[in-house]
Amino acid sequence: MLISMKEMLAPTRENRFAIGAFNVADSCFIRAVVEEAEATQTPAIISIHPSELEFVTDAFFGYVRERTLKSTVPFTLHLDHGASIAQVLRAIQCGFTSVMIDGSLLPYEENVALTKEVVKLAHAVGVSVEGELGTIGDTGTTVEGGVSKVIYTEPAQAEDFVQRTGVDTLAVAIGTAHGIYPKDMKPELQMHILRDISQRLSIPLVLHGGSANPDAEIAEAVTLGVGKINISSDMKFAYFQKVREILARETWWDPNVIYPDAIAAAKEVIRYKMNLFGGLGKASLYR
Repeated sequence: MLISMKEMLAPTRENRFAIGAFNVADSCFIRAVVEEAEATQTPAIISIHPSELEFVTDAFFGYVRERTLKSTVPFTLHLDHGASIAQVLRAIQCGFTSVMIDGSLLPYEENVALTKEVVKLAHAVGVSVEGELGTIGDTGTTVEGGVSKVIYTEPAQAEDFVQRTGVDTLAVAIGTAHGIYPKDMKPELQMHILRDISQRLSIPLVLHGGSANPDAEIAEAVTLGVGKINISSDMKFAYFQKVREILARETWWDPNVIYPDAIAAAKEVIRYKMNLFGGLGKASLYR
């Protein structure tokens, strides 16, 4: 089944779990997420960055929608880090059930105005909206980008932002970064900021840059109101490590013999994260 983000995240806080938003880049990653979700009866968010949407093209999502609509497991199809109304409208036209508008690098009032406009457009057709306040760091190991110095979300401003924009969920900045952390870069998550925001807001919160962070901190974030955690690099790293391993020892050129083990490697990461987030088997909550 294919549902909105608002529907997907509705039971997370009460039942103290989060749902993984797994960034896909082609049909192999779609298979990894959907098949693992079905095998474990776990709800999942299929997330795609605008640059990845550009790569796979609009028509690809006819296949994605057909595959997820026929499933008994709940899925949400989500645009990650949409930067403009044009990108949001493109995703809605492709059949996405959730969009993110990322105005975090804009002056605050411009972020409010842009997010409010997207909420108006998306809600008119039953599509959920994620906003972002504060900035996510950049490890330099991903196309998703980020900033060299994190601007933490101000709890009082988060409260004002949600009230004025009407977003369904909010991505907050507490010290995470996109990508795999280099050995000399250690995340410093500010859990007290997350705790303060959670006490002020009733909507589910989103943690971007979920890869490579300490499990204990991620698990704690779930208890503090985070309902959606983005995973991209950890899953893709495992997948492409396996592809490199196979190609280094074999001369195959057939996708059907190269990719199955890589998909299996990605599934291992997906299941591990689902379990860490407390979501394994939670599909039954949506029936």
